[in-house]
Amino acid sequence: MKIDLMATVFTAWNYDLSFLELFAFLTSLMGVGLAVMGPRKTWHWWNISSALYGILFLQEKYFASAALQIIFIVGGIWGWFGWGAKGATPAKLSPKERIQWCAIFLLSWAVLYPVLKKIGAAASLTDAFGFVGSAIAQLWMVLEKYEAWPLWFVVDAVYTYQFFHGGQYLTALLYLIFVGLAVAGWRTWLKKADASPAIGAQ
Repeated sequence: MKIDLMATVFTAWNYDLSFLELFAFLTSLMGVGLAVMGPRKTWHWWNISSALYGILFLQEKYFASAALQIIFIVGGIWGWFGWGAKGATPAKLSPKERIQWCAIFLLSWAVLYPVLKKIGAAASLTDAFGFVGSAIAQLWMVLEKYEAWPLWFVVDAVYTYQFFHGGQYLTALLYLIFVGLAVAGWRTWLKKADASPAIGAQ
């Protein structure tokens, strides 16, 4: 039995839900849900959902979000080997590292936004914010830094607005759920990181 990923599962309130968005939703929810606890197998689901969302975002002209899925897949492979069989062992960034990353975030966002606007991307301002924030949060996840979760919280809130405004309602719901999962991940990883002082802390 073949499933046309572009086919519509159902239509409600003038919103067509495709198999592509449905499968992307389910696999992404599984991946992020597992990531809260930090098992290694989260990366399999992460990579599958990233591939599916990459196609969906490209169709909707969220170019930064589509490109971001490539970073997610690379990060997923890196995370699989980096975390090891025992999963994540969260630690903290030093205060100096936090300031440096904040500067990198703001500068990168300021550079990417006009580029996306020029090429006609949808929601250039929020898509640029989400791309930069997600790329950094993904790196922190791979490096097992608990600060990934507070950043995910902010990024997911912005994406919730973006996708709701753009009419991708199931994906908007997904990111709203991610906001809650980010809080859970934040608390869980912080408890584990409290026993691990920041490397290079000043």
